Amino acid sequence: MKISKYLHSCLVFELDGYKILFDPGDYSFMEGFVTPQMFADVNIIIVTHIHADHFVLDILKNIIDVSGAAIVTNTRVGQQLDKAGISYSVFEDGTKNFGPFKLQAFPAKHELIMDNPLPQMTGFLINDKVLHPVDSMENNLLAFKNIELLIMVTMAPFASEVMISAFADKLQPKQILPVHDGYAKEFFVKKRYAAYINHFDKQGIKFHEVYKAGDSITI
Repeated sequence: MKISKYLHSCLVFELDGYKILFDPGDYSFMEGFVTPQMFADVNIIIVTHIHADHFVLDILKNIIDVSGAAIVTNTRVGQQLDKAGISYSVFEDGTKNFGPFKLQAFPAKHELIMDNPLPQMTGFLINDKVLHPVDSMENNLLAFKNIELLIMVTMAPFASEVMISAFADKLQPKQILPVHDGYAKEFFVKKRYAAYINHFDKQGIKFHEVYKAGDSITI
């Protein structure tokens, strides 16, 4: 399974030629390093919640136009898609197969945000190996302790590095792929990644330095 990052929380999972695109939000596209044409061959697009750094209608429409990909999301995002006349399927709980991928969807509580209501958000377990809790660090995620790979928020207005690392310390994944850092300058991302590497190396957890558009790992 290959996982490519296209800035912030925009990810492509690829296996046996089948591609799933997660959360093509505005932070990924603002500077022109990422374009809709890069996703012309994706099979499905999964949107986890309505925040603009994960979901923007115009961006989504442009990707659909070049790819013809089906949209998979939850009820709250679906309400916005209904208004725009975009078809989709709801998948917010349970297990489904998409090509060679087995996805387990579950409700995930977004971390608290200043002066904003929390959105409906859907997290995923991918092929029993990758935990993608999106913007959640709630305790019930510890049911996935010792998972092969954690998709981990690294910077956010709703979290500190102490909070983030403490969550991962308890979860004890074998590897970490960092996300949610699209608003930081590259020199700052590198500095913070170095701090995370120093922390997790002591526990034998591999922290992948993936920050440039299209960088990938394979598990």
